[in-house]
Amino acid sequence: MLHEIVLLLLAAPLLIVAGYLLLLTLMSGKPEVRQAAIPQLRFTVIVPAHNEAAGIACTVQSLLAMDYPAELCQVWVVADNCTDDTAGLARAAGAHVLQRHSETERGKGYALQWGYEAVLRDGWADAVVVVDADSIASANLLRAFASRIGAGALAAQSFYGVRNPLAAWRTRLMTIALAIFHRLRGRGREALGVSAVLHGNGMCFSIETLRRVPHRAFSIVEDLEYSIALGRAGVRVWYVDEAEVLGEMVTGEQAARSQRWRWEGGRRQMLNQHGWPLLRDAVKDGNSVLFDLAMEVLIPPLAYLGLAVVLLALAGVGLLLTGLLHPWAVAVAITPLLMLLLHVVRGVALSGLGWQGWLAIARAPLYLAWKLALLSRHRAGGAEWVRTSRENPRKPP
Repeated sequence: MLHEIVLLLLAAPLLIVAGYLLLLTLMSGKPEVRQAAIPQLRFTVIVPAHNEAAGIACTVQSLLAMDYPAELCQVWVVADNCTDDTAGLARAAGAHVLQRHSETERGKGYALQWGYEAVLRDGWADAVVVVDADSIASANLLRAFASRIGAGALAAQSFYGVRNPLAAWRTRLMTIALAIFHRLRGRGREALGVSAVLHGNGMCFSIETLRRVPHRAFSIVEDLEYSIALGRAGVRVWYVDEAEVLGEMVTGEQAARSQRWRWEGGRRQMLNQHGWPLLRDAVKDGNSVLFDLAMEVLIPPLAYLGLAVVLLALAGVGLLLTGLLHPWAVAVAITPLLMLLLHVVRGVALSGLGWQGWLAIARAPLYLAWKLALLSRHRAGGAEWVRTSRENPRKPP
């Protein structure tokens, strides 16, 4: 009896987490594509860039080539603390360039705040879109955002995927991860009417939103931080499935390690600052948007969650074989694992990798071992903008 009580206590939080992910999975059917609005809104696309001379021209040209009237769209590159020719190359490609230098306020969050404030002062745009300097956008991005704003959205997030999915096993795993975190969960959240979490790339905000909720997010995960600020202000982020931005992902271990250190540290900071207060306020106010944001912050990374549910299932089976557990208790121990498996299988199906996706999943234990080793050596990082190295310089289309 004692073994069963302990097992149930261990299983309870995993059942809640896995059950919520299963709900998002079941709600992740392809949404109906909204009819594109007649172009009327004026967009300023902000590209925050730190030493991106190798590829900034390609990004700017992809944005200028979008299917939207040229007179209703402008591209602004925020060349933030650059020591290369990012500004000159962006200007030559057709972008309006803002150059920013600061010895103390360094990081993407500060660059975005500076860009937003410049747009507000300019007074021309109806909405602002953010696209990273290593990304290309689908031609329908602005039309899709215009349709959401026309329907009442104050903020929106497009699908953010991988530009180089077949470059290495890491990028294939990242493709699956983003299919889970961005497409699967984005679809599920949109179907449930809660807020799609901002991903820092492919974001859209109405000017009204930037005035109502000024951008004060400066952590290394400024997108999640601003998502929380919007949620607390009652602004729901709409998910846009039919448009996308594709970013270049690293393939090398050293670059991936640096990137992961910063991301893990940033999410831990959000957990410590916002996790339980969000959940408390969500329950107190009956606020589904805040509850979903709380789950986003509290749910551990998929690799760690996977390890936990596997260990719980193994413990349940082991205790059953030794006669210390009833079969019904084993079923409880295995259920979180089955729920999470459905979540991952759905993500692989949405990744578009086909059989290569299933081969990539076979590498997951190796990736988990790498992450655990990384966690054991983790050191907290600041919000300063550390440019991720690009292995392959990009050429304009």
